[in-house]
Amino acid sequence: MKFTLDWLKEHLDTTASADEIGAALTMIGLELEGMEDEGKVLGAFVIAHVVSAEQHPNADKLKVCKVDAGSGEILDVVCGAPNARSGMKSVFAFPGTYIPGKDITIGKGVIRGQVSNGMLCSAMELGLGNDHDGIIELPQDAPVGKKYVDYAGLNGVVYDISITPNRGDATGVYGIARDLAAFGLGTLKTTDMSPVTSKGKSPIGPLPHEFGPDEMKTIRKFAGRYIKGVRNGPSPAWLQARLRAVGLRPINAIVDITNLVSLGWGRPLHAYDADKLVGQPVLRNARAGEEIDALDNRVYALDETMTVIADDAGPLCLGGIMGGIRSGVVDETVNVFMECASWDPQLVARTGRKTGIVSDARYRLERSVDPALTEPGMELATRLVLELCGGEPMEPVISGEDVYPDTVVQFPLSEVKRLTGLDVSHDKVIDILSRLGFTSEGKGETLSVKVPSWRPDVTQKADLVEEVMRMVGVDAVPVEPLPRLSHVAPRILTSIQNRRRIARRALAARGLDEAVTWSFIPHEEAVRFGGGAESLQLANAIASDMTDMRPSLLPGLIAAARRNAHRGNADIGLFEVGQVFLSDEPEGQHTYAAGIRTGTARLTGAGRHWSGKAADVGVFDAKADLAAVLDALGVDIEKLQLVAEPAPWNHPGRGGRLQLGPKVILGWFGELHPAWAEAMDVDFPVAAFEIDLDALPEPRRKATKSKGALDVSPLMPVKRDFAFLVDRSATAATILKAARGADKALIEDVTVFDVFEGAHVGEGKKSVAIEVTLQPRDRTLTDEEIDKVSGAVVAAVAKATGAVLRS
Repeated sequence: MKFTLDWLKEHLDTTASADEIGAALTMIGLELEGMEDEGKVLGAFVIAHVVSAEQHPNADKLKVCKVDAGSGEILDVVCGAPNARSGMKSVFAFPGTYIPGKDITIGKGVIRGQVSNGMLCSAMELGLGNDHDGIIELPQDAPVGKKYVDYAGLNGVVYDISITPNRGDATGVYGIARDLAAFGLGTLKTTDMSPVTSKGKSPIGPLPHEFGPDEMKTIRKFAGRYIKGVRNGPSPAWLQARLRAVGLRPINAIVDITNLVSLGWGRPLHAYDADKLVGQPVLRNARAGEEIDALDNRVYALDETMTVIADDAGPLCLGGIMGGIRSGVVDETVNVFMECASWDPQLVARTGRKTGIVSDARYRLERSVDPALTEPGMELATRLVLELCGGEPMEPVISGEDVYPDTVVQFPLSEVKRLTGLDVSHDKVIDILSRLGFTSEGKGETLSVKVPSWRPDVTQKADLVEEVMRMVGVDAVPVEPLPRLSHVAPRILTSIQNRRRIARRALAARGLDEAVTWSFIPHEEAVRFGGGAESLQLANAIASDMTDMRPSLLPGLIAAARRNAHRGNADIGLFEVGQVFLSDEPEGQHTYAAGIRTGTARLTGAGRHWSGKAADVGVFDAKADLAAVLDALGVDIEKLQLVAEPAPWNHPGRGGRLQLGPKVILGWFGELHPAWAEAMDVDFPVAAFEIDLDALPEPRRKATKSKGALDVSPLMPVKRDFAFLVDRSATAATILKAARGADKALIEDVTVFDVFEGAHVGEGKKSVAIEVTLQPRDRTLTDEEIDKVSGAVVAAVAKATGAVLRS
């Protein structure tokens, strides 16, 4: 929100400097986003007279203007504004002037063959608003050559503050002045909002409420006043300057008054041309199929949840949001119906989201406007209309009732010290709350504090502590270090947080790039990867192809790989650690770690090489990545069940899963199924894996975290090779497990080094060769001991698989 220092001083009697006020604003919670001296920013812009405006010979939408800017010569200026015309007065920038609205410095130029010596400016180009439909038009008596900031009264300080959603009271300059006065920067000035003497009965009666018994109504109270015989037209120069300084374009006196009250007191109003109303206005919800042609020149479709003010011809105003063009006030308006209403903040916000309209009224009303200002706000607007436009005010028409929070909080004064560490005397606490508008009753340690109507966000004792703290100053809150603990701090990260971190490091170390993909995927892909339940479909999807919560990380990674391949990078390794959604229950949200390799992106590198043909990624690349993650997480893959039953997305026979049992599946790995690759528009090899980090067992806690002594045998290991003839269906894992169990004391490692199938080994048979490493500990093994272990290995493998030793 923007406001000027001069405007603030109309409500705050203060001697504080502009910088002191800026620092205080941030200190009391109204964060200062910017502070500009408009006299410095816009000091180079001058008032100019457009002597002539002729059609550009080489461009249909451009004009060549002769401009007198008070420099003693007539300048040629090319202008594209539709309202540029001979005889008008506007704002001009000489070459070399910085244009704040465009962040450029203009110079002399040639546009379509015509020399241009400067620029005629719009309000947007000066940074004074969003109006860029045409250049600024000034009255004919505007003095040529005078600085525009001096003429328009823009040579003051402009503040831009950030207002949190709970501070509707700070959306008006008066509310900001009230906070600064409570902070000690001056004295708050009062505003005369007493009732205006009426001249007769209003021709428009109290507005009927035509709401059904089950209908939600956004409006709470409506106050209106008919003012006849006004003399509308351009508003006074001081009012126009005030609005331009904060980025608003002056319209006419009546409309400018409504904006002045909205910005000055945080009390939005709306004015209707009473002569354009058809019959008696009513308050009701919109009907199906109704539309409103709003003041922003756009047509909006309405529905039955939106409250409107309507007459016999249809909606006049979308309640709390924006008025319509049909009843808009223009310079020729003679009779005005002024509206000041109280609205439900949540329903205003919902209507605003549905329509997408972001108006000044919505900005304030959805933050809760002071309900006690409904009628006083109308009286204030009436006074300003009578002062600037004349006219005769009729009796006000009131309907509905305001909803006051009427909150009383039991406030133990000791809470200030407990929650903030500030030592504030009881008298000072009471004084601060009083200056902010709170009334206190009671004596002793606990007060009954009545909350003012403009602060519905204050509902509990912690809110009152915050009010005291921001008035004392956030910088006064003591900074104290946490007490040193006498013992070692417990583990901070949870198990799943540790697993995420470790998995990321392990996969990055294997050359995979981390990706962060959407948690939403197309419905058909969700179904394909085991999801797609109705409970996991989004009610308000952000895009048509992001309708379901993902049951797997692989669709997003494959889509990322596909996009890379379409851009010429088909060899890529990606991983992601993130959430998947197996159901809509809390326990259905799991953390997975997944990775893919495509093309030739193996651990040893991707792409072609002179030493030989690059191999495509395969099932064992995925298995190696999965094993690396499990190893980093402290899980021994050899103690898990490796089952040759792949996931549905796996290529048949080229994938598998790891599990602790049939009901505790830890992960899957393998190559992408060709049918799935075709369905997902993938024409390159893909090897993938996925681990359910939540399913991993908790590691056993050791008595100590220190590492044990290094146990390395000084004796040479002994290696023996065995070649077994087994059925083709036998797995290498079964052979390895059996061989390791033959003598757990001596056998240190068992690996497969050869697999062979052929006609001479027999139909349905294969040869599997393993290397067994024996590690003696206390003495060198004798030939008899080695032969004994070898016999035990052969016997164990034969018992487990029916294998025979090849001769």
